[in-house]
Amino acid sequence: MENLIQPGSIIEALSIDCVIFGFKDGKLDILLVKHGEGISEGKWALPGGWITYGESVDDAAKRLLKSLTGISDIYLEQLKAFGDPHRFPVKRVVTVAYYALVNEENYALIPGFTASDVQWFNIHDVPPLIYDHNQILDYGFKRLKHTVRHEPVGFNLLPEKFTLLQLQELYEAILETKMDKSNFRRKLGKMKLLINCKEKQKDVSHRAAALYKFDKRMYVTLRKSGMVFEL
Repeated sequence: MENLIQPGSIIEALSIDCVIFGFKDGKLDILLVKHGEGISEGKWALPGGWITYGESVDDAAKRLLKSLTGISDIYLEQLKAFGDPHRFPVKRVVTVAYYALVNEENYALIPGFTASDVQWFNIHDVPPLIYDHNQILDYGFKRLKHTVRHEPVGFNLLPEKFTLLQLQELYEAILETKMDKSNFRRKLGKMKLLINCKEKQKDVSHRAAALYKFDKRMYVTLRKSGMVFEL
């Protein structure tokens, strides 16, 4: 029997949504798009859309993120499927959520496809989102809090060279708590995760701090071992 479904046709009951976290100036951000058309026109949402026949869910996530925001070539991890019968207002739709951590400074945002705007929002200043996207974001944030205790996530969120203060601010932003500086640095030292670059910050108005980078081999070792970063 001839297959009448075209490869580019959308699967109207299956979608993708992407939870993309970024970090800049000591603040944790989330990437949002404003819909430029359809039933949610003018409203903010997680980047996402319909999967088509002929593509995998992973390929769909990469395609949609690039076409909506301009961001590409990042590792997207599958987060969870959300399938409440009433999550979409006009029909039954299951969405597969993806999750990623990026350094904002490495990417230029370019709204496209069905998005009229794309912006980073502070995690504590997120506007009301469409459908169940606030719920999906909350789930992703909880996953990030768990992940930061078991993986050295700063590898993705910080520049190649960074100060110990920047790293501490990252952990504080994710875990939403102030941390004792000496205790934080002592625990970092035990993990042997950082390499002193023997350099200092340049063009800063305050006393220049030493710069560090991650030891990639130790990073892989700690990630495989399931490290626990106890505060």
